[in-house]
Amino acid sequence: MNIFRLAGDMTHLASVLVLLLKIHTIKSCAGISLKTQELYAIVFASRYLDIFTDFISFYNTLMKLIFLGSSFSIVWYMRSHKIVRRSYDKDQDTFRYYFLLLPCLLLALLIHEKFTFKEVMWTFSLYLEAVAILPQLVLLQRTRNIDNLTGQYVVLLGAYRGLYILNWIYRYFTKPHYVHWIPWISGIVQTLLYADFFYYYFNSWKNNKKLHLPA
Repeated sequence: MNIFRLAGDMTHLASVLVLLLKIHTIKSCAGISLKTQELYAIVFASRYLDIFTDFISFYNTLMKLIFLGSSFSIVWYMRSHKIVRRSYDKDQDTFRYYFLLLPCLLLALLIHEKFTFKEVMWTFSLYLEAVAILPQLVLLQRTRNIDNLTGQYVVLLGAYRGLYILNWIYRYFTKPHYVHWIPWISGIVQTLLYADFFYYYFNSWKNNKKLHLPA
């Protein structure tokens, strides 16, 4: 494992911890899209089908368990916790995510590295992860006024994918025959979706102002 991969994993983990911190300590999920969190739960559930059958390392298994457990616990908090669920803005979080689920599944059935159930589901998880942030970005665009923890959560998610791109570049130049177009293209698409948010986030940070997105 190289430094970019490790930094990417730790940044991803930090994004989850920031979100759990907001939900657990403040007892609020205001500004968080349940649709995006449900999509991430589907991403991890379809990606880690091999968690109990293929052992790679203790670190690998631990990270899988953390991301699976945290994603489903966040969904539970937002749907079922008697206090947290009251702060969920259902009226604004209206993105129809089946417009993402079905095309990603069809694309995975058509474009994959190997036509097996696990491989197709792994590919589906890559395509879905690339666009899973869209409901969250749309919600932030509608509410415009973004608190610090929500902004940090989205920035950390974008940074995680950016670090993974550096990891792929590093491995391309250090490992012979390292070519994986599906995760590469999915990762680039995912990173580009954050570009607009990053621009406004760093502008607000530079000018020491509260983050507001344009309507």
